[in-house]
Amino acid sequence: MSESVLQNAIEKSIDTRAAMLLREHQLALWKQTDRLFAMLITLQWIAGIAVAIWLSPLAWEGLQSHVHPHVWTAIFLGGLIASLPIKLAVTRPGETSTRMVIAVGQMMQSALLIHLSGGRIETHFHIFGSLAFLSFYRDWRVLIPATIVVALDHALRGMFWPQSIFGVASAEPWRWMEHAGWVIFEDIFLVWSCVRGAKELALLAHRQAELEATNDRVEAEVARKTFRLAAMSEELIATARRAGMAEIATGVLHNVGNVLNSVNVSASVVTKLLRNSEIASVVKVSELLRAHESDMAAFLTSDSQGRHLPPFLIELADCLSKEQVEMLRELQAVERGLDHIKQIVGAQQKHAKCDAVNETIVPAELFDHAIIMAFGASTTANLNIVRRFQPIPGTVLDKHRVLQILVNLLTNARHAIKSSGRAEGCITVGTRVMESAEGERLQFEVTDNGIGIAEADLARIFGHGFTTNKEGHGFGLHSAANAARGMKGNLWVVSKGSGCGATFTLDMPMNGLNASATQVAA
Repeated sequence: MSESVLQNAIEKSIDTRAAMLLREHQLALWKQTDRLFAMLITLQWIAGIAVAIWLSPLAWEGLQSHVHPHVWTAIFLGGLIASLPIKLAVTRPGETSTRMVIAVGQMMQSALLIHLSGGRIETHFHIFGSLAFLSFYRDWRVLIPATIVVALDHALRGMFWPQSIFGVASAEPWRWMEHAGWVIFEDIFLVWSCVRGAKELALLAHRQAELEATNDRVEAEVARKTFRLAAMSEELIATARRAGMAEIATGVLHNVGNVLNSVNVSASVVTKLLRNSEIASVVKVSELLRAHESDMAAFLTSDSQGRHLPPFLIELADCLSKEQVEMLRELQAVERGLDHIKQIVGAQQKHAKCDAVNETIVPAELFDHAIIMAFGASTTANLNIVRRFQPIPGTVLDKHRVLQILVNLLTNARHAIKSSGRAEGCITVGTRVMESAEGERLQFEVTDNGIGIAEADLARIFGHGFTTNKEGHGFGLHSAANAARGMKGNLWVVSKGSGCGATFTLDMPMNGLNASATQVAA
């Protein structure tokens, strides 16, 4: 398949998914607005009854009084107008017919309120407010039946009952056209707002579809890389067995597995950050601002929500900035982990002795990298990492071999704490320089408050195939001890027994292997 054909297929898939997302967003918006109008129409019915009782509670005829017809009109006619929109909003939310019926019912309630108030001009503003509420649907079509109902109501009542609509005994024949003209004037802006809102919804849906497609491609690429890594591991095992080096192969797989655990933790953190991102708040803020485009100044200065909007945007910007920093940190941890895997696999694939690749490294920084690779950039809440680093300048080390050992020790410490069942675990890491007969020696130390090591197991803890972890294979510490000896160093452990934790120490010559290596690193 050519690249252009593949690209067209991807774009078509994105467009299809965007259309589905747009439909889902629109349906959710329509249902939510239907429920809003169901409550609003109910409240308007009650308000109409209250207005009728307040303005004309009783009528007098001679010595007798009776309830004014306006009260009965508000109760029965208002209930009749409200019943069908409320029923459809409850039983058929989101349907086009429901929106149209709600639009007609809302305008008829406006007409009823105008009649009950004796045609007061103030009550006519209820029409304009109702049109603004109808624009919440972001569907300009609902404004058509609403406008037709308003125009017909003003025309018919203006001709046959002007007192009911205009509050005067007689009115000019064209007066209803003036009212209809103002309604159409508002419709122009509301239609533009609805069209713009619909376009923005479509744009958001398309961006979400693109993000989903990107995530799918990234996951597919990770799966492909993982498959290739598994194939490389299988090939390495086969080669090692043919050469009588199964021990090396299992050690490589163990160390790769440790690094993959940290990569998986960082990937999970990034996924969680994306899932819980505050970007949804930006959409809510845009909708709030769009709803108050016509009175933006008054909204920002007088409305309680508007006054809190600028501080909220500042906090939102800070939150999004922190999310970006956290995700970059996690992705850098993934990058370092993959680089370490590449070095481990690449070194063992040669199946021959070669000079170590030495680099000038600050020990404290190397330990921090190992912590990130073992636990991810964000450690769990019940695991405390205590750092006790001496100020040691850069020294020449085989970076990836030391990382291999440290990651193994840190991973074992975490498993030991988990096996102990402690509510809060603590791992203390440190670096120091010690004087010896051979000269200065650099030490890396990992101490945990985990399950500890029985005295009988201390002598064989570094043996091939020995492990105290039920899920372990016994290759990690054996491989780490061999790597330490390869750097003219030692790896030992101290533990007071079961339940008392353990301390592992990597001891190696300060400034590495030889003068030439130092010069190359410099």
